[in-house]
Amino acid sequence: MSLDAPAAEPQGERFEDGIVKRLGLRFALAEGVGAVPRAAWDAIANPAEEPFDPFLSWDFLEALERAGCASAAQGWDPKPLLAYDATGALIGAMPLYVKSHSYGEFVFDHAWANAFHRAGGEYYPKLQAAVPFTPAPGRRFLVGAHRHRAGLQAALAEALKAVCRDNRLSSVHVTFVTEPEWVKLGAMGFLQRTDQQFHFFNRGYRDFGDFLDALASQKRKNLRKERARAVEGLRIVHLTGADITERDWDAFFRFYMDTGARKWGSPYLNRRFFSLLGERMAERCLLVFAYDGDRPIAGALNLIGSEALYGRYWGRIEDRPFLHFELCYYQAIDFALARGLARVEAG
Repeated sequence: MSLDAPAAEPQGERFEDGIVKRLGLRFALAEGVGAVPRAAWDAIANPAEEPFDPFLSWDFLEALERAGCASAAQGWDPKPLLAYDATGALIGAMPLYVKSHSYGEFVFDHAWANAFHRAGGEYYPKLQAAVPFTPAPGRRFLVGAHRHRAGLQAALAEALKAVCRDNRLSSVHVTFVTEPEWVKLGAMGFLQRTDQQFHFFNRGYRDFGDFLDALASQKRKNLRKERARAVEGLRIVHLTGADITERDWDAFFRFYMDTGARKWGSPYLNRRFFSLLGERMAERCLLVFAYDGDRPIAGALNLIGSEALYGRYWGRIEDRPFLHFELCYYQAIDFALARGLARVEAG
């Protein structure tokens, strides 16, 4: 797959074209995030002035590649888009994949694919700018604190369109973007769509009890009753950092596979990925387990950002009333409030 620098349109030089010339920008597609030096990627993916997003980190994205989850064989061929300045320094990037299907995106465009096919076109392969298997909103135009930040983002968007056009792909999709990126892309001719998620926002609560005090009396009573019933005869444990062992990942993977078998049919992640996550990002992982005696029967995995707790996966091998909400929501809120995090995105 090739990439040529985006050409100026006939009506004259655009703002982003001026940035390309002024900075001597060169665009390239890499053979995966693993082909990019870790420090260079992280410097623009999680610069100091932005809230830390664990899903954009080199460790997370490269783990997906190394484990074979984000790979050409799985229909997620990693081709990150990179922007270099005249000195050869990496100053911009996008997590980008060539997709041969629409699975694992959590944005459902199968109707578009069917319509495209009926019209005589080939919808796949397509380009997807996203974090695989992760419906968490975040930045997709990765640019650090550069004085030409807006221009660089616009130039990346034009380069993205050039990749699609020059390789005769059907379309390019940029999903789960931030609101400013959504607005910018709309102004550049991208079709916009919206959906909804449910997030918990910390309104300055000291703890879960403080949050309960803000609720109406009946809701407060019902929630307390629900939580008490969920943990009857169980022990709830939070694990993070060095406390997480390979045995814990074994247990969680059983839960994850059970959920996949019941709901998805084909889980996207393999056991190797969770080991890599534990090796590289244990301090950013929160496992919430429910034990019946010494036996874990259910668990939830969250990733910890600098402002948010992100719920990702859950599973169980025994069905208990209200346990899903307890592990995935209420325990996550407990943890987030204790850490002073601004919100919980339960996934």
